[in-house]
Amino acid sequence: MMRLKKISLLRERVTDREKYPFSIPAIASLKTLEISSRVCFFVGENGTGKSTLLEAIAAHYGFGLEGGNRNFSPSTTASVNSIESLVKALRLSFTTRTGGGFYLRAESFFNVASYVDEVGASESYGGKSLHDQSHGESFLSLLQNRFTRSGFYLMDEPEAALSPQRQLSFLILLHDLVRGNENIQFLIATHSPILLAYPESQIYSFDGGEIHQIAYLESQPFQLVSRFVAAPERYINALFSELPSTKSS
Repeated sequence: MMRLKKISLLRERVTDREKYPFSIPAIASLKTLEISSRVCFFVGENGTGKSTLLEAIAAHYGFGLEGGNRNFSPSTTASVNSIESLVKALRLSFTTRTGGGFYLRAESFFNVASYVDEVGASESYGGKSLHDQSHGESFLSLLQNRFTRSGFYLMDEPEAALSPQRQLSFLILLHDLVRGNENIQFLIATHSPILLAYPESQIYSFDGGEIHQIAYLESQPFQLVSRFVAAPERYINALFSELPSTKSS
């Protein structure tokens, strides 16, 4: 069974702990993360390092930093250089390693879709250009056509292209993929309380300056959304009351 079991930072390979990305507290605190589930989430506020670590893991595995699989990897030199030191300091411990998989990065998905068209690979992605579909449709098309094989799949904020209803569809698809193939594993960075609800998943929080495992009900996205939905008027009134007055004197 293919499975990522550990993510470790080899501190002896860190040459400058004051330089990015080791200047990020959560990255600086990293020692070893034990991965016990085939669906593992990274969660945390923007800037806490979750996407940075996911990107470095993808590069260490052989994926391009803008996304894709190991057969094509469009990426910029700047993005590679920015995390190269972290990539070199990581150790990924697998039970077995197939080399298969895909890195889905919402921020640069347009570039990946363009590359698919350029190399004439649309048939492998549902037979239709990803650019000729809505953002949400193209994401789900990618999942349905390229995430079915054994391998290691990383996704950075996939909810960016998905409505709440399509996030539920994503959960169904994710469940079918995990249930249908024991040699498939997902590592997902997200802000979505819907995606985080996937049963028996593992959640690592990057908030507070240290990477730590939490339960779903402890996650900030769940707590914030549940409190807001319970009393939206109170939240809106509190938010707007904090705005400076625009009335002229």
